Amino acid sequence: MNKYTRSEIPSLTAFPVEKAGYAFIFAGAFATAVFALLDLTVLAFIGLIFTFFTAFFFRDPDRVIPNMDNAVVSPADGKVIFAEITEDVRYFKGKCLKISIFMSVFNVHVNRIPFDGVIKRIEYYPGKFFNANLDKASKDNEHNAIFLETEDGIKICTVQIAGLIARRIICKVQEGDQLTRGQRFGLICFGSRLDVYLPPEFHVKVSVGEMVRAGTTVLGELK
Repeated sequence: MNKYTRSEIPSLTAFPVEKAGYAFIFAGAFATAVFALLDLTVLAFIGLIFTFFTAFFFRDPDRVIPNMDNAVVSPADGKVIFAEITEDVRYFKGKCLKISIFMSVFNVHVNRIPFDGVIKRIEYYPGKFFNANLDKASKDNEHNAIFLETEDGIKICTVQIAGLIARRIICKVQEGDQLTRGQRFGLICFGSRLDVYLPPEFHVKVSVGEMVRAGTTVLGELK
């Protein structure tokens, strides 16, 4: 049996970019060209930097997924800032394992589904835009909760949380969709956070401060 598998067909380009970034990239490139034609060297240089950074931010690399039946993979790239048993009645009845991942502007921001299952419901909450690595961001910031149920009836909730400068949460899935572990489902623009809520029976496989990668890093495993 292979150790890793793919949840989606690999991209045909050497540097895949998320479609949501096209408008930003083209705008930056156009402005850079105009400034260059007008011989505005400094502005052209700034525009070039903006264009390259935007392309870098919206990069969407292919990932291979661990071939482990009971493993939940990370939905985001970033740093683990919380990984404990807690209780949050909004997303999970009773005690649960909550794992929070902070994404800086330098991380890949494409989000991936943590486990095979069906999307039972999606709930969007308008809110504020505190720094995403603060505890209050989970409750007060704008966020989008995706409730998934596995074939065995296990309930998992993944919450996209806007950050200090993020102003757009993108969710590409709908209620009733059948998704595969590691499959892309959305992104958040320019710095943000994802919280994952798992049944307490899951054994946490990461620790606070650890860097994780969407679709590749195992967050927890059901024993």
